[in-house]
Amino acid sequence: MSRTQHNHGHSIDERWAREEQYHASFLLKNSIHDEALEFCLKNSDDHGLPHIAVSGMEGKYIHLQARVIGAKRILELGTLGGYSTIWLARALPEDGELVTCEYSPMHAEVAGQNIEHAGLSSKVKIVVGPAAESLAKMDPEHKFDFVFMDADKAGYPVYLEYCKTLVRKGGVIIVDNVVRQGRVSDLSVTDDENSNGVRKMLEDLKDSPDFEATTVQTVGARSWDGFTFVLRL
Repeated sequence: MSRTQHNHGHSIDERWAREEQYHASFLLKNSIHDEALEFCLKNSDDHGLPHIAVSGMEGKYIHLQARVIGAKRILELGTLGGYSTIWLARALPEDGELVTCEYSPMHAEVAGQNIEHAGLSSKVKIVVGPAAESLAKMDPEHKFDFVFMDADKAGYPVYLEYCKTLVRKGGVIIVDNVVRQGRVSDLSVTDDENSNGVRKMLEDLKDSPDFEATTVQTVGARSWDGFTFVLRL
């Protein structure tokens, strides 16, 4: 079996990358040379942001999910350079709003440049600071339809708790990076705060009267990971 090495010592089957690229050649035909997305990636790279944004296929997936439920208010936790933000903001109607929370002021500044370049500043509000503090200040009367959670994994249980009051019934929450190359299910790994955070979130979801959820594992050109799809009951 042909394999290529991934970072952190994890190997990736080369067929994963080939399959992703093949499907993308058909399904991302209008996005492969999308000037705003290309600018976002290059500008983020030029400013030294880590290469941990969602892939194009993943970006389109959350974009379509937001459109499917007719989202008018979207919450994003973890802006980075705004690549996923652009995908999500494009799913909104003209009067829609996206609030995205970013811990790093520098990342938020770069994301602001990228979002402005994409012509989406009127729909996007960037909130800078620890996500939990930002969530605590939000008005639970002004609920969100859709949440994309891709921030500090150790904080996932806290963020999910806030979603009980901030997300409308029937709303959708997509929680990214919940498999982490198999580290979450490897209980011998006890010193990884991110994996511990995901485990706690899964425990909280197990018998929750507020949520129904499932996890889907993913493989691709960069990693073996997965996302948890959560429905607010």
